[in-house]
Amino acid sequence: MPSSVGLARHIEDLLFRMMSLQNYFLVAVPSLNDSVFERSIIYICEHNEKGAMGIMLNVPLDLDVCQLLTQMKMENASFSLSGKSVFSGGPVSTDRGFVLHTPMDGFHASLSLTDELMMTTSLDILSTLGTSAEPKQYMIALGYAGWEKGQLEEEIRENTWLTVPASPDIIFDIPYEDRWLAASKSLGIDIWQLSPQAGHA
Repeated sequence: MPSSVGLARHIEDLLFRMMSLQNYFLVAVPSLNDSVFERSIIYICEHNEKGAMGIMLNVPLDLDVCQLLTQMKMENASFSLSGKSVFSGGPVSTDRGFVLHTPMDGFHASLSLTDELMMTTSLDILSTLGTSAEPKQYMIALGYAGWEKGQLEEEIRENTWLTVPASPDIIFDIPYEDRWLAASKSLGIDIWQLSPQAGHA
């Protein structure tokens, strides 16, 4: 029979898993207006007892996919990829690339996030872009947003973020400049009506 301490820890673990925000969007509230995360929407790729990491979805860099591949001296840097934005995924490890994409096997370092979404961090996916072998839909980000243990939970308690179940449609089908509002509207609210005291939903 488990000890009372072991049982309490087990219950705590169960409760945490029920509250995990993996496969959720974080939507910055309007009062977060003096930060790198101003009006940002972040897809949470991982959230566990050690912390959380996610990818910002609506902050394009002054760089498109063609330019990125050209800088990396990749042979598939074609004109068809010009104008397809590369995004700032967040302020951590900005030299690292992350590709969110519809499911496709065969890449060296991929993580299946849901039945509809994967994340790949290996270079082999880049060689498929602009060819018939590329994922059906994808977005590329440099860097990520990260939180230490308990940090994201504290920010949510402080009404910094709205939490919204994620939708691939918002990631891939909605223009980046509209994603922040689209995610908040999926909750049935007008985000501009939020006061600093009325935070997460």
